[in-house]
Amino acid sequence: MESNQNVMNKSCKEFFVQTETGSFDLEASVHIIGKDILIAVWGGDKPHIGAVSAGQSQVSIVNPEKNNATTSVICFPGHMEDHLVKPIAQKIALSTKSNVVVTAGAHWDNIDKDGIKKVLENGNIIAELVSLELSK
Repeated sequence: MESNQNVMNKSCKEFFVQTETGSFDLEASVHIIGKDILIAVWGGDKPHIGAVSAGQSQVSIVNPEKNNATTSVICFPGHMEDHLVKPIAQKIALSTKSNVVVTAGAHWDNIDKDGIKKVLENGNIIAELVSLELSK
């Protein structure tokens, strides 16, 4: 008889990705739980959870031959990570046709508009790295 630990390991896969752009880099831990995907993204001086997004792929109402992704977002007061989690959840849900939950918390003291733009670009890179790893 197998232990619960071994059964869980057979149905769950985990991996880690990170950006290496040299500024405002992000890291992500990805857990595949059955058909669903849980992604935690963090970075900066004070990693935390500032926002959560849940994404799901569905058939488009406008064009039934296409899929789109719907997402819901919860953002804690005073945080801006909703701009980070939503596009990641949408992209991964659409590409995998899975339920996806993304958490993110990244903080750099005195970040400016260009820094925020770079963080969002790195969020897109994280989504691409996760997609690439999932396609293997």
